[in-house]
Amino acid sequence: MLAAIFTTSRLFPNFKPSLSTFSLVRTLSPSPVSRFQVRSMASSSPFKKIQIQREDTAFDAYVVGKEDAPGIVVLQEWWGVDFEIKNHAEKISQLGPGFKALIPDLYRGKVGLDVAEAQHLMDGLDWQGAVKDIRASVNWLKANGSKKAFDAYVVGKEDAPGIVVLQEWWGVDFEIKNHAEKISQLGPGFKALIPDLYRGKVGLDVAEAQHLMDGLDWQGAVKDIRASVNWLKANGSKKVGVTGFCMGGALSIASSVLAPEVDAVVAFYGVPSSELADPAQAKAPVQAHFGELDNFVGFSDVTAAKALEEKLKASGVPYEVHIYPGNAHAFMNRSPEGLKRRKGMGLPDEDEASAELAWSRFQSWMTRYLSA
Repeated sequence: MLAAIFTTSRLFPNFKPSLSTFSLVRTLSPSPVSRFQVRSMASSSPFKKIQIQREDTAFDAYVVGKEDAPGIVVLQEWWGVDFEIKNHAEKISQLGPGFKALIPDLYRGKVGLDVAEAQHLMDGLDWQGAVKDIRASVNWLKANGSKKAFDAYVVGKEDAPGIVVLQEWWGVDFEIKNHAEKISQLGPGFKALIPDLYRGKVGLDVAEAQHLMDGLDWQGAVKDIRASVNWLKANGSKKVGVTGFCMGGALSIASSVLAPEVDAVVAFYGVPSSELADPAQAKAPVQAHFGELDNFVGFSDVTAAKALEEKLKASGVPYEVHIYPGNAHAFMNRSPEGLKRRKGMGLPDEDEASAELAWSRFQSWMTRYLSA
């Protein structure tokens, strides 16, 4: 759930809201009369007035936008719920794919008609109570159709079989986009979608990438994967597979267990923790690829690969586990930038043939299980 807080920052020097915020600075109107006249014209706006119950009281709020769109709580300036904040909320509801904007009435129906009155209203605000209103507003939106949104990147033919492509620990960077573009061009063609699991963040070095992965909500990432699969199926792809590399490889195997919508999985050098998913419970066909020299113990080394193979055998689903001699972790990263990064990490420069063999196996697997 997104929370948008509109405020005039010079008037609120000590306000530190706990929700995600962005700020708009607005100059004050010199004419209270003109404000009143414009306000009287806003009666035809498409807002629905609702009442929200919090733990200790109820308050009015105003909603505009699509019912099932991501929600944004829009907070008033010191004037109160007037024409300007409603204009902002209506504008927000129409941006991009559309949002559901909700304005909680923090002043309980009062509106300042001039600077002195607005100052008086703000001075009398119960700030802790306002935070409770915000939390209740967020919860109301979540309970009434709004879900958290995230960015994703799509490439490929509109009606082609879909493949969700999951990032390495770096984030959505040049390498995962290279992989997605490659996938979209394999065989008859696929429609590749990369969900941004880090919400715009990218690790620029090993320490930062490790920090981002350590902070990942893995259960939330699985929800992102399921939403991505469902989006592809609702937008032209009859069947959808999941693939991933490193962190994304582990998540792709987890999706074979936790996401019944998934039709096939190809994982590269990553195994999920037992707390996240047990591959013995896999429900979709799984193909997995590992490097013989991979030294990420318990995650993508040969021992982890062989343990995964035993788990998949117990699951009863079709599976393949391939181990590539002479290759280490991330051997699929063949771009000039990727090779440079691998060298900086002390990883050997494997031959192109191993990556091409893996891509060939990938194409055969996904074509077999995603053909309508």
